[in-house]
Amino acid sequence: MQEALNIKDHNGLFELERYKESQEAKKAFEKWPTEDEIEKVRAYTCSDEYKEKNFGRTALTINPAKACQPLGAIFAAAGFDGCLPYVHGSQGCTAYFRSHFNRHFKEPFAAVSDSMTEDAAVFGGHKNMIAGLKNAYALYKPKMIAVSSTCMAEVIGDDLNAFIKNAKKAESVPADFPVPFAHTPSFVGSHVTGYDNMLKGILFQLTQGVEKAPADNGKVNIIPGFDGFAVGNIQEIKRILKLMGVDSIVLADNSDVLDTPLDGTYKMYAGGTTIEEVKAAKNARATFALLPDSVEKATKTLIKDEWAQQFFASIPLGLAGTDAWLMKLSEVTGKEIPAELERERGKALDAMTDSNYYLHGKRFAIFGDPSYAEALTDFYMELGAEPVHIVVTNGSKKWAKAFNKKLSESSFGKGGKVHQGADLWHLRSLMISEPVDFLVGSTHGKQIAKELDVPLIRIGFPIFDRHHLHRYPTFGYRGIINILTWTVNAILDDLDRKATFNNDFVR
Repeated sequence: MQEALNIKDHNGLFELERYKESQEAKKAFEKWPTEDEIEKVRAYTCSDEYKEKNFGRTALTINPAKACQPLGAIFAAAGFDGCLPYVHGSQGCTAYFRSHFNRHFKEPFAAVSDSMTEDAAVFGGHKNMIAGLKNAYALYKPKMIAVSSTCMAEVIGDDLNAFIKNAKKAESVPADFPVPFAHTPSFVGSHVTGYDNMLKGILFQLTQGVEKAPADNGKVNIIPGFDGFAVGNIQEIKRILKLMGVDSIVLADNSDVLDTPLDGTYKMYAGGTTIEEVKAAKNARATFALLPDSVEKATKTLIKDEWAQQFFASIPLGLAGTDAWLMKLSEVTGKEIPAELERERGKALDAMTDSNYYLHGKRFAIFGDPSYAEALTDFYMELGAEPVHIVVTNGSKKWAKAFNKKLSESSFGKGGKVHQGADLWHLRSLMISEPVDFLVGSTHGKQIAKELDVPLIRIGFPIFDRHHLHRYPTFGYRGIINILTWTVNAILDDLDRKATFNNDFVR
């Protein structure tokens, strides 16, 4: 038992003697292998023979660098004013999604479930939808409910469109109340696929009946994409657009709901893109996708084909990436890039120069979503760092082929390889056979980094073991300085920790 006036968190709790004794008793009861046996197995998993077997597996995934579709779907839905994310599936799935966002953003995340259980798995979830929409509408008073699905609903073939229509006939919600939906089976695609499908569903439904104007309204649409740094990045992009005088609409703007002020009241719906803004977005001049993998199929097709709108995939990360995005934005809008942004570019370039000799020639591994992995790799190569292992579980073969070609044509990237479809257990084998100086990725890379004694630069989703990184931008020239700060300081921490003969105070 803990003492009421001396409550310890888990880091200290399990160091207490009684917990150590309990652990040893558990080992004895369950007949755990000895330390020598464990070390023997670990050593084998570090061998070339095991690496060959590891890369030979096809029916098993171990610790993939991705999450499932519904998680991305409710992330997109949370970016709209008054929108309640609604999961047609079990409570457990929805709790998993909410907890991931709670732990990463340190903020309450609202999402409801219609609680499908065993009977629904046999007879279908039609009754759950009828009751669920009625309760959600009455209790939480949303302006819109965005419905996504989970494995259970998809395996039994529930038809969301028909169920929602029947719910409206049953007066669960008013007939004219917006209930966009997306089928988001967890067993295919990833969280970025779910983001794409849900965003397309919302944009499609809210712009039905909106006529295409003969001339655009002069605005540009910005789609942030599935971004663990959404709070910092969306705010930074808005700041840049304001400096340039660009009239814009940020679609799926969840930066406020993920960063609400503490004022004594809970706001379930804090900001977001309004329904009126979505309708205006159909007649914008162009749309910029800042993380193209988040909209590469459904949403991109809607905007290009049905909206007949210019669509640009441009990631404003790193010097070249930010430059290219600003130049294209200036070209499309006719707005000049202001002196303040030029000054910020100079500061970022100065920071890169200051950091160069810590990163030049350093070998690194990286894992994460395709857009982030590629943009970060490009940026580190701008500093002379050399990518070795790039693991992307949810990247397409076409994307991987193009990225490998780009790497082969770079003097810094020619030794790197993209491992499309691989997971973090593959990455462990790769880093054992070809060591690197640092690893870039989410919290899920922590065990590999610790075992192989390399610093982990935490950029990605989810990040559970560090606080408030999501509040800092990785986009734009300010983002460059943040990434440099995290990376170089992690390398310096590692140097200090490993130093045995010199504790230099000047670097």
